[in-house]
Amino acid sequence: MYSVILSCAMQGVLACPVNVEVDVSSGLPGFEMVGMPGGEVKEAKERTRVALKNIGFSMPPKKITVNLSPANLRKNGTSFDLPIAIGILASMEVIPKEVLEDMFFMGELSLNGELKFISGVLPGTVMAKQMGRKTCIVPKCNEMEGASVAGIRVLGFESLPQIIEFLLSDEKERKKRKGPKIDLKKVMQSASDDEEDFAEVHGQGTAKRAAEIAAAGFHHFMMVGPPGGGKTMIAKRIPSILPPLTLKESLEVSQIYSINGMLSAEHPLVLKRPFCAPHHTATEQALIGGGSNPKPGQISLAHRGVLFLDEAPHFSKSALESLRQPMEEKKIEISRAYATYSYPADFMLVIAANPCPCGYFPDRNKCRCTDGEIKRYFAKLSGPIMDRMDLYVATSAVKLNELSSDASKEESSESIRRRIAVARDMQRERFGRTKNSFNGNMSAREIEKYCILEPQAKVLMEKVYEKLRLGARGYHKILKVARTIADLEKQEVIGAKHLMEAIGYRFRQSEQG
Repeated sequence: MYSVILSCAMQGVLACPVNVEVDVSSGLPGFEMVGMPGGEVKEAKERTRVALKNIGFSMPPKKITVNLSPANLRKNGTSFDLPIAIGILASMEVIPKEVLEDMFFMGELSLNGELKFISGVLPGTVMAKQMGRKTCIVPKCNEMEGASVAGIRVLGFESLPQIIEFLLSDEKERKKRKGPKIDLKKVMQSASDDEEDFAEVHGQGTAKRAAEIAAAGFHHFMMVGPPGGGKTMIAKRIPSILPPLTLKESLEVSQIYSINGMLSAEHPLVLKRPFCAPHHTATEQALIGGGSNPKPGQISLAHRGVLFLDEAPHFSKSALESLRQPMEEKKIEISRAYATYSYPADFMLVIAANPCPCGYFPDRNKCRCTDGEIKRYFAKLSGPIMDRMDLYVATSAVKLNELSSDASKEESSESIRRRIAVARDMQRERFGRTKNSFNGNMSAREIEKYCILEPQAKVLMEKVYEKLRLGARGYHKILKVARTIADLEKQEVIGAKHLMEAIGYRFRQSEQG
């Protein structure tokens, strides 16, 4: 009396196939579970036993062994309850084994046999499709999430008895049951356009221009200025000028949110660019992810979107320093004794800070901060972090006439987004089928190939390199930003004016450092 049920375990953002092998044999009565189960998986033994009893199936007085294969892969979460229960029923010959051959199961059981919401259904369904399974059985509340994957039938049930009834029905009845169908293209087009608008930001023309350049090339961006100057307003509106998520990007981001259990029946997909703004008390683990049962952190939740650190100097130094590698590698790897987890982290970092602890430097009528206090305030923003920022802007307090001006005179997000779309099209054509899609992610070889300078711009770059004592990263950052500025003006060659503007954003940063 042996059966095998296909389920999965999460490794990073990928679902790995797990065969739930159940053997019911003669011997001393007991229930053993092997195959490197985590704490929640070990508890499945009791949940499954009680759930089966409460729906009318008593455990046989035999030795029950459950093996989660492969045994060298650690299993966490509560999604193994359902496949274990089905495996036991199949081994007891309650359910015909041949019915289960093309099926995939995920689900948590309550003690009365009801199915509860679980995380990871979207990547699990993707894996089941790749394994050639035709039907995916999940909790009803996860049905729409799984149905986002085309090419596989996803059936949601509210309880274990409903699943048993379905599996015991004849083949024609089983085939009649259809899962929900989602028109993904229509869903993407229906994404509401209710983001906050740049037209609501009065003044701060330089900061808004820098935000436009950053969004066009997916550059990291820093603002320093007094409180109330609009830094947070500008950062929150950056997603409104970014191009909409493509279907491929939406599924990619949604899998990360699925692993964290952040999708629902009402919102089975992430349709907008992520915008994550963790509080300054966030720990290193909260930013990069991890834990005893590793999960993606804020930098992964901001994948393909914006990670905004407001009041950045108030974050712990260890949390800020943990961003250095992901900013370059576009991914984060978390090593544990039993496995290494990899999460995508291709985000646009936006940092906002005050010029001093009180926020009013250099206005000495208001600011009483000493030079030592200001130095300590910025000490957490280390040289390597500052060096990784592509654009730096110093904002100022908004004047009354700007604040009371007509909002209709300010440029809207839609207008800015159209210019950015043109620049993004140029980048898409430039990089073609390579892994890179943005100027902000160009390698040294790509910079040499695509950042062609006019003769006058070459002379200017040589002078600036010596005067600012730039390193290789600073030199490359200026060229990347200049390339994006030229793209916004539909120019193939970088001119002196494009380079001057890019240097202006870098020059202030060098002064701050």
